[in-house]
Amino acid sequence: MRVANLQLRIPFGRIAAGTVLMLGVLPLLLPLVWMVSTSVKPEFDVFLNPPQLIPVRVRWQNYVDVFVQTAYARQYLNSIYIAALTVAGTVCVSAPAGYALARLRFPGHAFVLPVLLSALLLPNEILIVPQYAFMSQLGLIGTQVPVVLEGVFGAPAVIATFLMRQFFLSLPKDLEDAGRVDGLSHFGVFFRIGLPLAGSALATMALLTFLASWNAYLEPLVFTSGIRDLITLPVALNSFTNIDGTPQYTLQMAATTLSILPIAIVFLLAQRHIVEGIARSGLKA
Repeated sequence: MRVANLQLRIPFGRIAAGTVLMLGVLPLLLPLVWMVSTSVKPEFDVFLNPPQLIPVRVRWQNYVDVFVQTAYARQYLNSIYIAALTVAGTVCVSAPAGYALARLRFPGHAFVLPVLLSALLLPNEILIVPQYAFMSQLGLIGTQVPVVLEGVFGAPAVIATFLMRQFFLSLPKDLEDAGRVDGLSHFGVFFRIGLPLAGSALATMALLTFLASWNAYLEPLVFTSGIRDLITLPVALNSFTNIDGTPQYTLQMAATTLSILPIAIVFLLAQRHIVEGIARSGLKA
């Protein structure tokens, strides 16, 4: 009888915790639901009072108009391949840099990371001026090359380098010593031991870099000179306006809904690796 009572016991603690978590998530989900709802409304229904969370009339034509009124398909492609190039470049730069800061001892190594992290204190609005002057001297203004270079060597790369350093610090020193006994150089230890074990950290770094590149607004706007066929999605969202300059809210929400799909897909596919990477990267300072 006692065993039966234990089996029928209701886990009120878990139910209460789940309820609190769901209530905490609701404020985060409401803007997302409102965005999707607005994206399928007729323009006039956006201003109805009281507001309608669930649209009475559905207008799927908004998603078609997004591609008809602007070069949205081209701008979508721009965001995809710029983000892909930025991720690939950041992996090639930040992974070995993180290993070097974690395992190599060279003159001044203790000051390199603080100097890099201090660069994060400077806002992009200040850095964009010397960056623009430098890229202008190279003749790269009006192209997408500076957008990629800024992502690979800018603030997102510093965060990625720090993340990889923390991960390599968490690896047992015995693994490196075993590789050195087998005759591996530092490059050999990195490529044959460290990098294969860094899958979760690389996934986390790739997602954070992808997010930074995908959401970047100032750099694509400035470096591409606002050229329609070169800008990325965050800049393109401002192009959905009426003749008098007022925003077309339904088209903006439809374009925004489409723009978050790659982020959602990448996160869902790499969710387990991302959580593991963040957890392991914080094990050792």
